[in-house]
Amino acid sequence: MTEEIVEAPASGKVLRVYAAEGQLVAEGDRICVIEALKMELPIVAPVGGTVTAVPITPGQSVQAGDTLAVIQR
Repeated sequence: MTEEIVEAPASGKVLRVYAAEGQLVAEGDRICVIEALKMELPIVAPVGGTVTAVPITPGQSVQAGDTLAVIQR
């Protein structure tokens, strides 16, 4: 099995988290929404699988490249 790391595309603030550890997701399912440069950026699963880690919480600041979720295929 391989792991896919979902990274923040830009620095910003986590507004909402939709994924939880142990949850099954399909490609394109929402993981979270971050606010960056006054825009809301929906972050979606690049692959289908089981979410094994979600190291973020609403209100948390993230930097570009920070891990938002880990999906095991």
